[in-house]
Amino acid sequence: MSRGGGMWLSLCDDKGRFPPGPGRGCDREGRGMAHDLLRFAITFVLAVVSAAVFLALRCHREGRPFGPSSRWWALAAMLLTGVTSTAAAYASVALMQVVPPFVVSIAVPSGLWLSALERQPPEQRAGRLPEVPLLGLGLLLERLHQAMADDRLTWCEARVDQMWRWDQLLAAARYYKAAVKDRLPTSERSRARLDARLKAIEDRLEVVRLIEDGAAASKVHAAMHEGRVTREKRYERYRIDLMRLAALLRHDSERELVRLLGVAYRYRFYRLKPFSGTADPPPANGSAGIRPHP
Repeated sequence: MSRGGGMWLSLCDDKGRFPPGPGRGCDREGRGMAHDLLRFAITFVLAVVSAAVFLALRCHREGRPFGPSSRWWALAAMLLTGVTSTAAAYASVALMQVVPPFVVSIAVPSGLWLSALERQPPEQRAGRLPEVPLLGLGLLLERLHQAMADDRLTWCEARVDQMWRWDQLLAAARYYKAAVKDRLPTSERSRARLDARLKAIEDRLEVVRLIEDGAAASKVHAAMHEGRVTREKRYERYRIDLMRLAALLRHDSERELVRLLGVAYRYRFYRLKPFSGTADPPPANGSAGIRPHP
């Protein structure tokens, strides 16, 4: 056998096959790395999507987590939750080697929602948020709730014009109350306290009407004692300065209307049309007064 043929046979194994070259091994290793990266990316994306779903459930009836001011805080919370969930998924898989990573990455963000189930209603929570045992997530959620509150206030105040006369303000309150009540489920109407809020606005604006019509102080004081909200002690200090009293009552009426609109915002009536500002002009002699809205 020639020398060249001996060298040829020395490269073969016992069965006459050539061993795989280094290029083929690198290809398999590269495909394995690409597969791992793809699996990691899918796990992270699923974790972020799961975080978005549970974040929306957490903020239900509280505001818009993806509103103009809150969307960036929501995105930051989603990304941080996604990173934490992905790391927890691979750590748990490395320890247990039973559950696929994507299952853990989807389940971990549920803590955003489960931690909110035991919270008190917004009226009793007094701005306090539950502690979330993830690095920095509690701070992001606090900023998110503050941004949602800012978005809610901006939306409500855009539907209240401070240049309205008292009769226009009253007409707007009645318009918004009727519009919100028609859209609310029957089971939620008593909880929203729409009638009580409108009655508070009517009582305050009745005193404002008397003051702007130049009624005697005794008549103004008698009207203040007729309403529950106008009997508050905070109004007693302005019994002498009736113009400042009227300004304060008007301001409180506007704040009460903003709170009434907050009900519409919580129930996602975002397409509620603003009040046009038209109202019947007040009577010249001011003798008609304000009749309660049916």
